[in-house]
Amino acid sequence: MEQHKDIGDVYDLAARRLEVAREDLDTAKANLQAEHYRAANNRAYYSIYHAITAVFALENKAYKRHKDNIANFNKDYIKTEIFSRGLGRRIGKAEEVRHNSDYDEFYLVTKEESIQQVETAEIVLEELKKYLEMKKAEK
Repeated sequence: MEQHKDIGDVYDLAARRLEVAREDLDTAKANLQAEHYRAANNRAYYSIYHAITAVFALENKAYKRHKDNIANFNKDYIKTEIFSRGLGRRIGKAEEVRHNSDYDEFYLVTKEESIQQVETAEIVLEELKKYLEMKKAEK
């Protein structure tokens, strides 16, 4: 699906999506602090999701389904070793944890797991932010 090009350029869109990712990460941290682990897992995942959509903004790409977003990120950026396979595994785990936290009513969410989710979101956001800054500098 192609994105609208009405205002700004792809770098402006990427920057906005990174802002959203940062807001989600901040909310995840607040939820973790408040011991709202399900909510922390959700917001940490969405931080990752929005950071990934920021990268796709540079290609003028967007995907309707989360699994397509993750699958295409893996295909275009993990398998091509732009980002490490370890990062790809962390993203996959974050997606799984978020899904279980949100939809499996028998899933027991732990503090340790939520800490890991938030750490993963921090790592992903930082890695993708560096990548976007590098791409903008190359422009």
